[in-house]
Amino acid sequence: MSTPSPLHRLSALGQSVWIDYLSRDSVHGGELAQMIEQDAIVGATSNPSIFQRAFSQGDAYDEQLREIGSDVSERDAFWALATRDVRDACDLFRPIWDGGNGRDGYVSLEVEPGIAYDTLKTVTQALWIHREVDRPNLFVKIPATKPGLAAIEDSIAKGVSINVTLIFSIQRYAEVAEAYLRGLERLVAGGGDPRTVVSVASFFVSRIDTEADRRIDEIGGHDELKGKLAVANARLAYQHYRDVFAGARWEYLASKGATPQRVLWASTSVKNPAYPDTLYVDELIGPDTVNTMPEETIRAYQDHGDPAPRLETELPDARRLFKALEQIGVDYDDVTDTVEKEGVERFVTAFDGLLGGLRDKRAATAGA
Repeated sequence: MSTPSPLHRLSALGQSVWIDYLSRDSVHGGELAQMIEQDAIVGATSNPSIFQRAFSQGDAYDEQLREIGSDVSERDAFWALATRDVRDACDLFRPIWDGGNGRDGYVSLEVEPGIAYDTLKTVTQALWIHREVDRPNLFVKIPATKPGLAAIEDSIAKGVSINVTLIFSIQRYAEVAEAYLRGLERLVAGGGDPRTVVSVASFFVSRIDTEADRRIDEIGGHDELKGKLAVANARLAYQHYRDVFAGARWEYLASKGATPQRVLWASTSVKNPAYPDTLYVDELIGPDTVNTMPEETIRAYQDHGDPAPRLETELPDARRLFKALEQIGVDYDDVTDTVEKEGVERFVTAFDGLLGGLRDKRAATAGA
């Protein structure tokens, strides 16, 4: 009998392994199926940057682009391509979803980043994506901006499963969890079945260290505080998860069939080459969590990952780190506000680039 791989051992500790990329080639070429079998992969997420890369490579989308024709806008062409990819990926993951009572096997498709600060447009598009893909193992991704919170609640109340993305601060995560609870309460009050609605809260990790380290460098010295805020931030957020999904309020919803909104660790590739390349996986392993990883992180972890349940360790050190950073002048709230704004802006830029790339690709395809 072969020795379980590091990712299989990680999964045995209660953390689900998802991938944070998707392409037509990976879905239909056997790569994704192989990763499901060999790398314990049980879900996938996507975003505008991911689709931008997928559309720009190879000719996998050329035939559908020719079928779409020239009268359709680039935006509508994008949605036609993306919904087909996500629908097919949902079908590939469906046995996992069926076999695990809907715990895993999900594929995420994000609303357009340009509407991240518009509640009504976000809800309208989330409902459209939900209907268009028409798969029970679909997550619609909604950014956790202030206007996004109301959209998350409304979507949950209408029976749409949501992956809440771009969460950076513990306070915003608390507001996201509250939006999920209120949405479930409204769903139940309206006679809906909460067993059909699932959610994850995607907490972004590495960008926190990137921004905090930059500020520490500007101040000068204090190198001992660098590369630590992201993990501390995530560990304390998980403690809030433990608190929220317990007690009388949650027990009532659970009695109706509701499931907790698991925390998902996103942006877990290491941006600073001085840090271990498995840092944001090894340090954040704990029960009832998800880690969505890029391909290079999956390969690195399978090679030299060291799975152990570390998520709830060193909590006093995490709290002391927050105080130490405050004392030297690193404003945690401003750090998280900055990376949230930058996160939305990056996705808007990627989406605009995606539409421009599609325009070029359609012109080339039409001339072929």
